[in-house]
Amino acid sequence: MNEAVTERGHKHSFLLQVVQPGLAGLMDGSVSTLAPIFAIAFATGSSRTAFLVGAASAVGAAISMAFAEGLSDDGILTGRGSPIGRGLIIGLMTFIGGIGHSLPFLIHNIHAALLLAYLVVGLELIVIAIIRNRYFGTKMILSVVQVIVGGALVFAAGVVIGSS
Repeated sequence: MNEAVTERGHKHSFLLQVVQPGLAGLMDGSVSTLAPIFAIAFATGSSRTAFLVGAASAVGAAISMAFAEGLSDDGILTGRGSPIGRGLIIGLMTFIGGIGHSLPFLIHNIHAALLLAYLVVGLELIVIAIIRNRYFGTKMILSVVQVIVGGALVFAAGVVIGSS
């Protein structure tokens, strides 16, 4: 009995201290950087400029999320573990989420870069849905719909702003 309780406690701690901040970072990085990257890509038609904005957005979001998570609580009362550990996890995952769809803009041809970026965004959103399904029991179809709707709204904002 004690072994089962300990196992459950370790799984719960892992979810609170690693998976949840990692998922929050991946979601934030993947979604919050969409609008600036695609707005610049559509406004300027410059892959280089879109990459620079994407890289800056990914780094800025990562730093912001790391500090926000690290300073949100000391982890003692909530059981969320070390604020430094959570901050590092969320910061790294935010960067990964933001830089992923920025990298295609290293391709000089803006149309090819955009097509690859669309594919990367789709893959990022599917990975988020899979993580939500596996670790939090969210039904896969519901998770996919929720993540795609959120991503589509931010993407659309970037396209509208960049095209105006």
